[in-house]
Amino acid sequence: MTTGHRITIEQGTAHVRAVRDGQVLAESRRPLLLHETGLPVRYYLPPADVRTDLLTPSDTRTHCPFKGDASYWSLAGAADLVWAYSEPKSGVAEIKDHFCFYDTEVV
Repeated sequence: MTTGHRITIEQGTAHVRAVRDGQVLAESRRPLLLHETGLPVRYYLPPADVRTDLLTPSDTRTHCPFKGDASYWSLAGAADLVWAYSEPKSGVAEIKDHFCFYDTEVV
């Protein structure tokens, strides 16, 4: 990793959820908390806790030099609302296939 850049992941116990226009898209009591230098804490949620039936895969892909290549999903009226890493780099392997929403609230 680049000097000064750190990523740590911890198993969380907070009750978190992602809501869009009043609809609960995800709810979990077992999020992974990803702390990355210079960025807000991100909650990565297990696939079983995400309403994937409501999401549509997007063509968007992004690359992070520290985490790998992310794929995105959209909701009607909300493009690229959530992302996941299907093959994350070894240093962040725990987040594999976990979903991360831009807006996640702690309940």
